[in-house]
Amino acid sequence: MSWGWPERPRRVVVTGMGLVTALGNDVSATWDGLVAGRSGVDLVQSFDTSRLAVRIAAEARTFDPSSILDRKDVRRTDRYIQFALWCAHQARVQAGLPERLAGELAERTGVIIGSGLGGVHTLFDNVLTMGERGPDRISPFFVPMGISNVGAGQVAIATGALGPNFATVSACATGGHAIGEAWEAIRRGDADLMFAGGVEAAIHEATIGGFASMKALSGRNADPAAASRPFDRGRDGFVLGEGGGVLVLEALGHAQDRGATPLAELVGYGATADASHITLPAPGGAGAVRAARRALDKAGLTPAEVDHVNAHATSTYEGDRAELAAIRTIFGAHAPAVAVTANKSMLGHTLGAAGAVEAIVTIQSLRHGVVPPTINLSDPDDDAAGLDLTPARAASRALRVAVSNSFGFGGQNTALVFRRWDA
Repeated sequence: MSWGWPERPRRVVVTGMGLVTALGNDVSATWDGLVAGRSGVDLVQSFDTSRLAVRIAAEARTFDPSSILDRKDVRRTDRYIQFALWCAHQARVQAGLPERLAGELAERTGVIIGSGLGGVHTLFDNVLTMGERGPDRISPFFVPMGISNVGAGQVAIATGALGPNFATVSACATGGHAIGEAWEAIRRGDADLMFAGGVEAAIHEATIGGFASMKALSGRNADPAAASRPFDRGRDGFVLGEGGGVLVLEALGHAQDRGATPLAELVGYGATADASHITLPAPGGAGAVRAARRALDKAGLTPAEVDHVNAHATSTYEGDRAELAAIRTIFGAHAPAVAVTANKSMLGHTLGAAGAVEAIVTIQSLRHGVVPPTINLSDPDDDAAGLDLTPARAASRALRVAVSNSFGFGGQNTALVFRRWDA
């Protein structure tokens, strides 16, 4: 088998997608919930929150790992790994790939699936076990269930993918980095096909307590559905969510040769650092601006050709302000014509999964010509004046090019540019 490298970067399309969120266990359920403007935020039910000041989150309550794992394997895999396996399974089926890859297809298929925090439940539960019962009672699965790269490894084991395999870990930019780096691997010829995305299962007493101590979370326990309020003057922090998203990215020629149906084309990816602050964005969203400009430059597109932005928009004061400033800087006079939406108003903030979840929603918007609403936007921030933030109701729009933004603690920024697939 000759690997070789292409003379020019190859075009890359999306041929499969898988989702699990607080609004449903697949792409269609999540999409329908978003378009309807339904919030997935509620009081936490998975554990006792009586010691917490913040008691709300966006839980994937109906997710059932037994649909893909037997009872023994459910016990031996952290929830974040279960999300990865389920989302990859959905994406594989939609892409029309065999249950088990073999031969050259296996060797030319890779996996990049990241998680911002990894096996949170495994890590904290075993630390408690050590403190209460001693280190000799720690589970032998503590390390392989807890580390962040095993989600990608387990997907490779499940599918037989033998190509590049690793995890990105860049806080809330994780999913965007995973998809962008998988795109680059295909473009340069290191793979023909990649499973790429992000997963997170971090709804735990310790993580909610930690974010709450930073004053990063909304405290609207009395009205959970209204708690996540991107771009709204009354926002008071983000809402923790969980879930995952995995895409099958594929070289266009490879997809055409096997008769796969492209869902969209990924045409640009930019990644930058703020080099500014461990939690706050750079003033004016400067790093976000550079990421988007780099992505558009790779795509060979101008800002005036962008129709839609799926915003990172966490519902934090400084984060939302910086992103609005970045949108104005990137698009200039074209900014009011760009339809912007904030999925976290309904899904909460899924941390390392957010970039992948929102990339899939962005693709759905391109496919259906619909921009989901930003709910709870009743009193827009002054910085939002003149921008189309799609408040309250979904909007039908003619969409050809869209940007999906993701930004993480540490000052890490990604931008993905998708183009509608017109067969």
